[in-house]
Amino acid sequence: MDFTDKKEVKNFLKEQGIEDLTQLKMVFRSMAGSLLDELLEGERDEHLGYSKHDYANKKTDNSRNGFSSKNVKSTYGDVELNIPRDRKGEFEPQLVRKYQTDITGIEDKIISMYAKGMTVRDIQSHIEEIYGGEISAQTISNITDKVLPHVEEWRNRQLQEVYAITYIDGIRYKVRSNGTVKDKTVYGMIGIDLDGNKDVLGLWIAETENAKYWLTVMTEIRNRGVKDILIITSDDLPGIREAITSVYPGIAYQGCVVHVIRNSMKYVSWKDMKAFSKDMKSIYQSSTEESALQALEELKKKWGATYALAVNVWERIRTMYRFTEEIRTLIYTTNAMESFNRQLRKVTKNRSLFPDDTSALKLLYLATQEVLKKWTIRTRDWSKILAQLSIHFEDRLEKYL
Repeated sequence: MDFTDKKEVKNFLKEQGIEDLTQLKMVFRSMAGSLLDELLEGERDEHLGYSKHDYANKKTDNSRNGFSSKNVKSTYGDVELNIPRDRKGEFEPQLVRKYQTDITGIEDKIISMYAKGMTVRDIQSHIEEIYGGEISAQTISNITDKVLPHVEEWRNRQLQEVYAITYIDGIRYKVRSNGTVKDKTVYGMIGIDLDGNKDVLGLWIAETENAKYWLTVMTEIRNRGVKDILIITSDDLPGIREAITSVYPGIAYQGCVVHVIRNSMKYVSWKDMKAFSKDMKSIYQSSTEESALQALEELKKKWGATYALAVNVWERIRTMYRFTEEIRTLIYTTNAMESFNRQLRKVTKNRSLFPDDTSALKLLYLATQEVLKKWTIRTRDWSKILAQLSIHFEDRLEKYL
């Protein structure tokens, strides 16, 4: 069932006759026992090499031999387990070892290790050290898959009505898709709300990006309750500016200066890089829009005929000159996203390939939750910044402040 659906939860409580926390705990204890019974039986299937009644694939003279009862301590209290047996007495369960009587927190420990970027092999090794037994890769996958409903709940949660500043950026990963390995980008979006607090608004996987794709992303943000965004900073990805402004027409779009520099320099011959770099600094280091535009005109006169593409990308950063240094410092780059992405890379550095999109989102969701725990301090000088934004966007902010 979907525990995020209030109607389903209400029906579940009614069907189970749950009226207080004690009864709820008893139901969860029963559910935990059933789940562990299934996992243990799966271990026996793996040991024997064939599933129940699948005699066509049976390649052993060993067979099932019922179950024995065992009482263990769990997070929800004592749980009665059915421990599978085999005819030859060779099968020894690894999830709940032969003499183990306490399973409190095993699943939480596995999910925690997975969230910190440990590979399945690493987790297997640690479980063996801690509990003295082995655990299969499939069992670990089944346990970590328990977070998937939380992933979907988080990705579809309602957001705040307005965000002062947002950022979009992505990380490239290799993901297996339909039998082939593809390069895909996981895009994240960070928002700073009117209290100066940061949040990750969502994660999206894209194989290709265009205006239609970004329109879908921004429409999703709108449908999740975001009525307005004042400023957004992003690399000038294909179609993104058009999509963003079509959903939020009043938004101030700022191209990331660092990305603009990179994009500009890739069109410049190595012999001219030093001189060109010096000239373009006059643009992004200007204190006013007037001086920046003058520097841009000088760049066009000097380099426009030779490097038109390198010069034209600088039209993308004009927005920041409308604001004071405090706001400009926040919006001229996607540094907030870059910092977030570095945390994600720490967790994914041991994974050269994800088996599918779901696996990628599962791990990145868990890593994101770890990052969010550290975001407890609001943006520096936020009172001053909000006062300035209130002047720039007075007609749009007055109903929210």
